[in-house]
Amino acid sequence: QNCIQSAMNFELTEEQRLFQDAVGAFARDHLAEGALERAHAGEYPRDVAKLMAENGLLGITIAEEDGGQGGSLMDAVIAIQEVAMHCPRSADVIQAGSFGAIRVLAAYGTPDQKERYLKPLLAGETLIAVGMTEPDAGSAVTELRTTATPDGEGLRINGQKCFTSHSPEADVFLVYVRFGPGVGGIGSVLIPRDAEGLEFGKPTPFLGGDDWAPMFFTDLYVPPENILLREGGFKKQIAGFNVERIGNTARSLALGRLAFETAKEHAKTRKQFDRPLAEFQGLQWKFAEMQIKLDAGQLLLYRAAVNADNGFPSAQETAIAKAFCNEAGHWISSEALQVMGGMGYSQDSIVEYCFRRTRGWMIAGGSIEILKNRIAEGVFDTRFSQRPPKAK
Repeated sequence: QNCIQSAMNFELTEEQRLFQDAVGAFARDHLAEGALERAHAGEYPRDVAKLMAENGLLGITIAEEDGGQGGSLMDAVIAIQEVAMHCPRSADVIQAGSFGAIRVLAAYGTPDQKERYLKPLLAGETLIAVGMTEPDAGSAVTELRTTATPDGEGLRINGQKCFTSHSPEADVFLVYVRFGPGVGGIGSVLIPRDAEGLEFGKPTPFLGGDDWAPMFFTDLYVPPENILLREGGFKKQIAGFNVERIGNTARSLALGRLAFETAKEHAKTRKQFDRPLAEFQGLQWKFAEMQIKLDAGQLLLYRAAVNADNGFPSAQETAIAKAFCNEAGHWISSEALQVMGGMGYSQDSIVEYCFRRTRGWMIAGGSIEILKNRIAEGVFDTRFSQRPPKAK
């Protein structure tokens, strides 16, 4: 792989280091000021999205012929981590503009769909969200009940979605629907926010600060030009979802690192008993453990990104990286908060935001428990169904 200089070196290439420096300089100059305010604002920072589009930081993983930057997953990971160190909320813009739904649209959309939906997304003018989770289909996503019934050349959609990130503000939704029974009956459609038959419930804030709103589909007509993947599309969609997990993983670790660096500076300057906090062995051990987890998580994240096969990463390597980095990012944020005491617990500190936000990623994009089930399947090379045995 040319993403890393050698298999034993674990260093970024010269080109990647230059990209890292450029993104870091951009984030420091344009995003560092106002980072705390963005973290607590709740709304998706559309002004940041437009600014990033102008500077080539949207569509990093999208092919150039589709209007993207033609970069690798490693490039997007580098960008997320650099942006997060200066403005963690703005890292969400990199996520939305390079991972998950936008990649599935770029990979499987028609030229017409790309013109109507992908082009404004890459310009930072619109926002896409994934309608996947339902009241009875969370970790068991294949239990989804939202139906797609033929109506002429199009479809009628009936059902509901919940816990959709960006649902109060997204302009278009990539919605998982059921054409027929079983996993093979699942596909997806594109539904604009103003579609007749789409209604939203009362927005509810997540602990991390952003809102979600229930989505209800009642005889919503989807024309044929908005059908993205028909029956048999689930595996393609979930492969794209593994890419979203890479972005989730990168943000978890990046926010943990930001909390670590913030607490480290605090420990060097804050004194108690006439000594800097850094001189107390109990805190030294905390920072040593934090550093170990950061280094281990970084290598697992890089492996998952670098070894991506045909543009989509290994499900096993992604699960390992996400499970570790989710837990590490939240644990490090918690320890950093503890080191800083009352200041860390206050919303005047970015560490408090890192603590709240990293907790959500242990649920979103595949819970820690589901990921560990997936990892165990790789260990034993066996599919372990979580469903009860069928009655004989």
